[in-house]
Parts: sequence; structure tokens; C-alpha cells
Amino acid sequence: MSNVPRRLFAGHQLRALRRRHALSQAEAAGRLGISTSYLSQIENGDRPLTELVLAALTRAFPQDWGTIGEDAGLAAAALTAATDSRIDGATEADPGLTRALRQQPQLAQRLVALHAAYMRVEAQVRVLDDRVDSGESASRQPWEAVRDWFHDAGNYIDAIDRGAEALAARFPADASPRRAIGERLQSRHRVQIESGDGGGRMRAFDPVRRTLRLDRTLPPESALFQLAHQLVRLELAEAIDATVTASGLADDAAHALLSVGLANYAAGALLMPYVLFRDAARAVRHDIDRLRQRFGTSFEQCCHRLSTLQRPGAEGVPVFFCRVDMAGNITKRHSATPLQFARFGGACPLWIVHEAVAIPDRILVQRAETPDGVRYVTMAKGLVKPSGSYTRSPRRYAVTLGCEDAHSADFVYADDLGPDGAATPIGSSCRICPRATCDQRAFPPAASRIEIDADARGVVPYRFR
Repeated sequence: MSNVPRRLFAGHQLRALRRRHALSQAEAAGRLGISTSYLSQIENGDRPLTELVLAALTRAFPQDWGTIGEDAGLAAAALTAATDSRIDGATEADPGLTRALRQQPQLAQRLVALHAAYMRVEAQVRVLDDRVDSGESASRQPWEAVRDWFHDAGNYIDAIDRGAEALAARFPADASPRRAIGERLQSRHRVQIESGDGGGRMRAFDPVRRTLRLDRTLPPESALFQLAHQLVRLELAEAIDATVTASGLADDAAHALLSVGLANYAAGALLMPYVLFRDAARAVRHDIDRLRQRFGTSFEQCCHRLSTLQRPGAEGVPVFFCRVDMAGNITKRHSATPLQFARFGGACPLWIVHEAVAIPDRILVQRAETPDGVRYVTMAKGLVKPSGSYTRSPRRYAVTLGCEDAHSADFVYADDLGPDGAATPIGSSCRICPRATCDQRAFPPAASRIEIDADARGVVPYRFR
């Protein structure tokens, strides 16, 4: 059997990809680091895609590489694993490396699997260091178990997502989401919608009387989300129950929390259907304000939905998302990038999200660099959710969304930062950050040895190794 690799001609797919992004040949060629004439020859079917061009495609259009072909996907994933900057060695693909991966597909598959295993172990060590140093119990609370379940699932639940997308497709094209959802609740499930004093509850469903009561003080986006939540709980009950049963969580409270979390996930997927939302995000370069206006959702809901666009073969731009409260606690988190958040303790004080908490309704941007040398473009916005009463304090927090600097062309918030601006050095948490020269360090990292010089004092009163 010949081991000569099959040459991949995918000019029509590459042309379609370029047009989806509204790029000229010159602009696309610039992103790929090739000449315009070379790109034209590929698109016209005169030349095949080489391994180096495939690697460039993966870096420039990570959400689209799965559409170029299975062989390309494996090669791209193997190249990503082989050039991971967090592992000592070469970080640039060379012809010898790409040739070896092309000629030995089993080697490429093993490399991808080993890299995935390395990533899992790294995450587990980070969690263990953070947990031990914070004094947390070895047993997880139900909400921690559910949070970890979503993280391990990549924050994408295929059966739920596709079910919600199919449900959205049944709505009349000329009806607003609120009208379509309300009519379906009433006609199909005999649920009557009421509005009034919620008594501290945003939504209350009475399955006997078939009434859904919404707090009248809810903002329109929140009220719509609660309607969507109730509809998917009824329409996708079987898929939600099956997912909970297969979750492996043993605690009844964790089962109940996961069920609610899956319904919230489905509500977001119903209001922002996967393909429609992903394509709209690309078109507006992830401008959250334009997205929320189009889909009638809130700023936070749009940010959260962007972090779930991980459908195999149709991924969105890999982003991280989290929500931070006034005390610095991370109350929501997910990352499809190498950046991972601390599970316990506060986040890095140099991260712009903390400033955003104190400045509501203003978008702040930052270019940041983590200890592994990866740069990110970060957007953060402080939000205030009114309580509806003077006697109850409003909820104040900030949400942040970001992507690797390599994808800044697809991220409108990078425009004011410039192509090669300085980056703020940040970490996940002082407990696991190795930076020895940070002026904002609160305490040394776990398992480090402290050195103190009584005759000299820096900003931080110790050194460590």
C-alpha cells in the first residue's frame, strides 16, 4: 500500500471561506503569509494546499479548518500540538515536521491524543495546587461539580444545542422571539403567562395551574430569557434528563443544578441559534452591542453564548469568558483558549476586568500576556442589574470576553490597541502564577520556597524559587 500522501485540492472551499469573511484575495493572502497569485492558483484548482498553508489556515481561521477536509483537520491539530509554546522546543512548523506528520497519520493521531492528555493533566495539577493552597476540602460541592462538568464538556452540549436550534427553526419568520415563545407556551403546553410582584423570584412556574409568573421589574432581555427557559424545559425535557442521567454526577443536588444549567444553556441556544449566531458574530467581528440588538438578548447572554460555539467542524473563534463580582470572585468561567481561570481565590489584579466592575456601562480593552507567552485581546464591561426596590441592592459585576491576539482581526475590540502594542503581564491567580517580578503579587505561588533579605526590600518583601 502506497504511503504517498493524497494531494488536497480545496480551492472552492477556500474561496467560499474567504467570501464568508468578506476578504479580498490580497487581504486573505496577507493573513496566510502567501502571495496573492499563489492564493489565486489554489482557488482555481491549479495548486494543492500544502501543509504550511494548512497550518496558516488553522491559525488565521480556526473556526473553519474543519470544513477544509478531515486530513487537513488532523494535520492542523497535530501541528498545533507539536508547536505549543508551553512545551519546550520549536514553536514554528518546518517542512520536516509537517512532512513527518503527513506521512505518518498514526503518529499525528497519537501526538494529538498525547497533547490532549497533557492539557488535562496540566489543568488537574493547576486545580490541585489551587485547592490545596486555598485550604478547600477535597470533596466538591454540588455547584462545583456542575461547573466542572460543563468545563469538561467544553461548554458545548450537542444534543441540547441542536434541539434548541431545531425548535427555533419552527417559529414563524415574521414573529418576534417573545411572541413566538409565548404563543407556543400557550398553544402547545397550555401555559398562561402572568406578570406581577415576583417576591424575589424572577420566574415561578406552577405545573398544576399551568401558570408562569414573571417578575414585572425584569428587564426585557431577562424576561425573554426566562420565557425561553420555561419553554425548553418543557420541549427538551427528554434530552435534558438523558444528559443529566449520563453525567456521572452522584449527588441529587448536583443533578438538579445540572438540569437547571442545561435549561439555561438551551434557552441561550434557542434565542441565539448556533449557525445563525456564529455567522452573525463573524459578520460584525464579535461586536457584542450589535449582536444583542439583533437577537434581543443582553450583553452578558451574548458573551456567554460566544463561549459555547464549539460545535465540531463548525467552531467559532475560540474565546474565553468569565463573570467577576465586586469582591473579585469568578462566578462564571469558560475558556476555549489556553487561558484558564483560578477555581479558588481572586483573579489577577492586573486584569482589566477588575477595573470594569467599578465603571459600569463602559467597555474597557486590554492586550494581556500570560506567563506562557500567549497574548490575548480582552474586552471587559461592568454591568448593573436593578433589583426593582430601594430595599434591595442591585447586582454589580463585570463580564469579560477575549481571544488570542492571533485572532484580533476577527475581534472588533482590538482595533484601538494597534497591531504590536505593549501587553500587560497577567496570570490566573497569585497561587499559581510563576512571575517573580510582579509588583501586584499578593502572596507567593504554591509550593515555592521563600527567600528573605533583611538588608534589602523590594515592592514585594520576599523572593521565591
